[in-house]
Amino acid sequence: MNILIVGGGGREHAIAYALKKSPKVEKLYCAPGNAGISRIAECFPVKATEIDGIVELAKKLMPDYVFVAPDDPLVMGMVDRLNEAGFKTFGPRANAAILEGSKAFSKSLMKKYNIPTAAYETFTDAEKAVAYIKEKNSYPAVIKCDGLALGKGVIIAQNFEEAKAAVKSMMIDQKFGKSGAEVVIEEFMRGVEVTVLAFTDGKTVKPMISSMDHKRALDNDEGLNTGGMGTIAPNPFYTKEIAEECMKNIFVPTINAMRAEGRPFKGCLYFGLMLTDEGAKVVEYNCRFGDPETQVVLPLLETDLVDIIEAIYEERLDKLDIKWSGNSCACVVIASGGYPEKYETGKEISGIDENGQLSDNSAFVYHAGTKLENGKFLTAGGRVLGVTATGNDLKSALETAYKSVGEISFDKAHFRHDIGARALSFDKV
Repeated sequence: MNILIVGGGGREHAIAYALKKSPKVEKLYCAPGNAGISRIAECFPVKATEIDGIVELAKKLMPDYVFVAPDDPLVMGMVDRLNEAGFKTFGPRANAAILEGSKAFSKSLMKKYNIPTAAYETFTDAEKAVAYIKEKNSYPAVIKCDGLALGKGVIIAQNFEEAKAAVKSMMIDQKFGKSGAEVVIEEFMRGVEVTVLAFTDGKTVKPMISSMDHKRALDNDEGLNTGGMGTIAPNPFYTKEIAEECMKNIFVPTINAMRAEGRPFKGCLYFGLMLTDEGAKVVEYNCRFGDPETQVVLPLLETDLVDIIEAIYEERLDKLDIKWSGNSCACVVIASGGYPEKYETGKEISGIDENGQLSDNSAFVYHAGTKLENGKFLTAGGRVLGVTATGNDLKSALETAYKSVGEISFDKAHFRHDIGARALSFDKV
């Protein structure tokens, strides 16, 4: 079987590596890919958002499946176009990907089907949004762009001035382009965040191992929001009892709601959850594998990923028993200095071999923003590498990951030193 993966980050490297392990896979292609992915797949310089280009590439390569990984092409309808061209795909069609593409849509869906989430209002008028914030006078206040904004379109305002500035940056200054034309303002939820990715064929939903992302750029959850500076799995706060509650009140109702709306969701649905005093609530949905959650979840998957892709496409997920390892996994992201704001690229990365890996294979290095020039690996993005290790428990996984991080370097490299610390102190909470 030949598979084309659309995307070029750490998530796609993790997906490619999981697919490479399948005895069913003969050849992997990736567009655009990155330097690390190029070591296990043939890469093509077609952007993930170039729908026509990807369809043409698929016609040239004739893969058995096209795995569309990033949010933008899914929301833009790449799966629809590939299906029309006769290709089997992994990923939701555009009318289902709207769950991530429009926060206003997802919030209204949750309200309609009584799926627990934070109280909210939506606005297309900046003055009315500011007036609402002033009237509510409740802080922190959460202000979100309606559309996609690379994981950065959420501002948690601590006071009125910050909230007003957030509305201005989104709606008037258009910092996030059209994504900020409509904003969602919601109550701030307190609790522990959990990510649960789930396989679904539109009828059946099978949650994966839970994980904990670390969004802030600096230690102690300080600094700006990022796409994610590291992850651990499983998330110890997500107990068996909470998992059962989420299955009953959130996961199954969401899948049923989407089907009832004529928008069956097939692929991977990301549930961003908050464990509050009132129970688990939805923070957000994503219409695809998370990044860097995928980097810690897929290494724990024991079932062949190709078997799962086929079961989802053929809508027989209920017949498949998905198995997971009992180990823990930790991923520490090494980013360019200055990320998520201004940063430099083109820095040579030392400490990895010709395959972009550690020579002792103690941890796996997922490449996010890298390129190859004259046989050397160079930085090519904000998040550069995700150093990932498994272990019998979280402590050993983290120790291995951080030891491996210490062996890799490039100019102005930056990483957090406290990934997993809150999870490790779980029994003390």
